[in-house]
Amino acid sequence: MAKVKMKTHKGAKKRITLTGSGIAKRHRAGKSHLLEGKSATRRRRLRGVEALSKADQHRVKRLLPHH
Repeated sequence: MAKVKMKTHKGAKKRITLTGSGIAKRHRAGKSHLLEGKSATRRRRLRGVEALSKADQHRVKRLLPHH
């Protein structure tokens, strides 16, 4: 009998990308709407991607087993 395969968590797959070395990257929250009320400095800080915290790296790797 075949082993049960691990399934990819589709929500995590849409939000998180893994680098070649296996580090998870994410976009910062709060940059999708209602931007007029946020200062330019705050909007600038929300730009780009950042690495997930070390505590979350292990959990994400379980959600994305085939990546």
